[in-house]
Amino acid sequence: MIKILKYVTLDILKNKVVLFYALLLALFSWSAFSLEDNPVKGVITVLNIVLLTVPLMSVLFPTIYVYNSSEFIELLLSHPVKRSKIWKALFAGLSLSMVMAYWIGVGIPLLVFADWNVAVMMIAAGSLVSVIFVAVAFLSSIITRDKARGIGASIILWLYFAILFDALVLFLFFQFADYPIEKAVVVLSAFSPIDLFRILVLLKLDVSAMLGYTGAIFKYFFGHAGGLVLSFALLLLWIVIPFYWSQKKFKKKDL
Repeated sequence: MIKILKYVTLDILKNKVVLFYALLLALFSWSAFSLEDNPVKGVITVLNIVLLTVPLMSVLFPTIYVYNSSEFIELLLSHPVKRSKIWKALFAGLSLSMVMAYWIGVGIPLLVFADWNVAVMMIAAGSLVSVIFVAVAFLSSIITRDKARGIGASIILWLYFAILFDALVLFLFFQFADYPIEKAVVVLSAFSPIDLFRILVLLKLDVSAMLGYTGAIFKYFFGHAGGLVLSFALLLLWIVIPFYWSQKKFKKKDL
């Protein structure tokens, strides 16, 4: 498993797309902090960029990589190696590469310009979001053999989590505004890792006006240490559930 992980990680780190991704994040981040005289504004600008680009890249590139590695995976299966180890090694290699690109592109500027606590929170939460969308990519790529359908599923999932989710929650709130649905909205927040990521960072910045409706309610209920623990626990669940679902399907897949 270690050999496969090492090979996959080195292969991805040499990939021009991943290098371009890291450089693009670095360019956006350094520019945001250089143009803003207030570090908090710089963090918010970087956050808005990261909320769209990191999930998109973390779900799209691994999906394409898994499909393009089908012959390599079949070659590994011809050796006496457990299927679960092959799948875990691929997942760990892709996750590690995407997280490293995030650290280089966003982590370094944050540590230089932002408050230390905010920087650590954003690096930790952003790393988890990167791994979450790699797990989602693995699930998308194992559900169907067709590459176009797998990539399409990944893009649709990104659209839902990045753009449609907040609109859906807001729509439900206005439709049921006469009922006490605050607790239901808090529960709904757990169904979007991007929303959890944004709330975690903005809670740390204490910018309640930027939290949006779901974030404001989340702060009311969980704006303390227990809320942070619960949020990170939910983010970890977002990694575990899609990955083990995909691994279960990979074990049964006829390759």
